[in-house]
Amino acid sequence: MAHRAASSPVLGQAARPATRAPRQPRVGFEGRMMTPGLILLAALSIVPFLALIAMSFSRVRLLGGVALDVVGLTNWVRFFTDADMWMSWLRTIVYFVLTVGLEMVLGIGIALCLYRVLRGRNILLGLLLLPMFAAPSIVGLLGRYLTDSTFGLYAWVLRSLGYGGDILGSPATAFAAVVLMDVWEWTPLIALITLAGLSSVPQSVREAAAVDGAGGWMALRYIIFPAISNVLLVALLIRRWTPSATSTSSGSPPEAGPPTRPRSSLSGCTRRRSASSTSATPRRSAWRCWPSRSSSPAPSSGCWT
Repeated sequence: MAHRAASSPVLGQAARPATRAPRQPRVGFEGRMMTPGLILLAALSIVPFLALIAMSFSRVRLLGGVALDVVGLTNWVRFFTDADMWMSWLRTIVYFVLTVGLEMVLGIGIALCLYRVLRGRNILLGLLLLPMFAAPSIVGLLGRYLTDSTFGLYAWVLRSLGYGGDILGSPATAFAAVVLMDVWEWTPLIALITLAGLSSVPQSVREAAAVDGAGGWMALRYIIFPAISNVLLVALLIRRWTPSATSTSSGSPPEAGPPTRPRSSLSGCTRRRSASSTSATPRRSAWRCWPSRSSSPAPSSGCWT
């Protein structure tokens, strides 16, 4: 009996110690292939971030090479106490809310209209995407020409409506012009992404909602918007990182107004010609420069012909 129990295959298997399965490597072949690229991307992201942190505690000098002079918390104190800095932040937030908000509303509306078009949708979509294909610098230059007070088309239209001022000459109108330029360029992107999301909504679900008596607004609220919410989030995140491309390239930032002369280490230069400058052998002209009266010392500079 004991011999039979010992020779039983079932009891023998139960008595044997369970063998462990071989461990799978934590980083597979795909992970090892992606490691160099991930390290490169991490270096490109972390190194500039650390450099910015170091610069925030230093005074950066660019003449004769990059040099950092440690100033402690001076820059941070100025950051939290400077009124101009807070106004710039407020202006940037308002600019972001206006541009992204208008682009989302207009883009969704245009996508809903295009989704109902059956014939000629591709032609309309191609015409709609033309502003998006232009470079931001081209859009900025085009906007400046159209809003020029002398020969601009938009300036002429506003003059015919009773507004005779310079569009880019005051902060309020320049802010509105740059916002509209950004909206004109990037609304087609939101419309394209939203149209792709609308194409993924099952037609059977919409037909079932129509059979149950759901109107256009109810179908839009309870079926279409929940179905494309992730797509709209992607569009919002994409526009989150580029809301000021046009304002940077247009030469008219949101705080634009009448152009001012930049400060310089030289307050002026005059050119002095010799008495015999009208002779057959022209002589070299001379420049005379005098330093500005600013309190900060100016770097070494000079004038020449």
